[in-house]
Amino acid sequence: MPEERHPKHADQHAKPPEPSPAAEETAAVVAVDTAGGAISPSAVPATAQSGKLPGGPDTLVRKIFTGSGMVSVLAVLLALFIGGLLIASTDKQVGTTSSYLFARPADFLSAVWNAATRSYIALFQGAVFNPRGSGLAVQFAPLMETLTIATPLITAGLGVALAFRAGLFNIGAQGQIIMAGILAAWVGFALHLPLGLHLVLVLLAGIIGGALWGGMVGLLKARTGAHEVILTIMFNYIALYFLRYLLNTPAFQRPGETNPISPILDPTAVYPQIFGSQYRLHLGFVLAIAATVLVWWLLNRSTVGFEFRAVGANPKAALTAGINVSRSTILVMAIAGALAGMSGVAQVAGTEKVLTDGVAATYGFDAITVALLGRSTPWGTFAAGLLFGAFRAGAVQMQIQTGTPIDIVLVVQSLIVLFIAAPPLVRAVFGLNPRRKKPARAGKSQQAATTGGAA
Repeated sequence: MPEERHPKHADQHAKPPEPSPAAEETAAVVAVDTAGGAISPSAVPATAQSGKLPGGPDTLVRKIFTGSGMVSVLAVLLALFIGGLLIASTDKQVGTTSSYLFARPADFLSAVWNAATRSYIALFQGAVFNPRGSGLAVQFAPLMETLTIATPLITAGLGVALAFRAGLFNIGAQGQIIMAGILAAWVGFALHLPLGLHLVLVLLAGIIGGALWGGMVGLLKARTGAHEVILTIMFNYIALYFLRYLLNTPAFQRPGETNPISPILDPTAVYPQIFGSQYRLHLGFVLAIAATVLVWWLLNRSTVGFEFRAVGANPKAALTAGINVSRSTILVMAIAGALAGMSGVAQVAGTEKVLTDGVAATYGFDAITVALLGRSTPWGTFAAGLLFGAFRAGAVQMQIQTGTPIDIVLVVQSLIVLFIAAPPLVRAVFGLNPRRKKPARAGKSQQAATTGGAA
């Protein structure tokens, strides 16, 4: 009589089911984590150790929206939103509607929206395009003013950004602008030379003045180990008080004047205006574009730029690799000073055409913000300089049209710096944290690895 097969014995001869993709992935994780079963599974799965999550890479959209460039854009938008709330808090209509907020909340929200919108429209009209102007020349005058104000911000920001890329914190752009302005102005009003040659010498004098002032900081840091932050702060004060002293001497004070102001630069020593005398935009903006291209090439296409980036990433490793760290420190600070010096030349030979104790204004300190917003990249710094130039140019028109305090613009700039310094905060506000799913997935992989090891 044939033996009756038990269902359990029949299952043993059946073909085993094919593993699913998820099971294959889990088996691969276990194999990597346990070295093929030779060791017990680790507390942290191999996938988490490698920095990769199971389930494939992040989507393209998430990569775009969590990149550093997009975070900078979102930081600006978030700062503008908070700035709009501050603008609304100073509006009379908002204050009136807030008294019956719970009775008619729509009136309050409408007043907040209208106040912020009016102010930002006025800011745009004062910085980019004013449709109320009579003729295209007047309508595009705000844009020309924005580019004029942005010119020293761009070149000084490039100087700060270049130092950042080399691991140096150059907050001495203010003093470098002043020293460049002193030398450029003296060459401009004291020497009387032919057209072309005179302007070239003015530009070279300013670049040399800024390079020497920045290079001295690099030299002291390389030779004595003094921190560049302390050095640049002290050099800023030295340059400022040296300028004030010179403006009260016969060599720099305008004859017949008691105010600290220099003679007007010769016509042959000033930047030509790009679009004629109706605008203040001058040749310095073209030179700022050229400087941006030069810094991009220096950092990304030259051996010197590679050394700068290597020193900035790890000075000890760069020294071990044969890079002269001291030379790179001196050179990068000299180039950073030369870039900031171009801002001084733009001020005395382009915008003001005279030398005063306010030649640097706050451009040197604003350049730090510009470099941070630009992520210390040449073109990012260029765009950040344009943005801050627009803020400065449009703030006056915003105050005239809406009565909004001009200090609101400074608050917005400060908020931008705050959010740029805290990218995780910006990502959390917009729900774009690229690591938010890692703990859950890593936990699942760890559980699978433990189960596989136990089996």
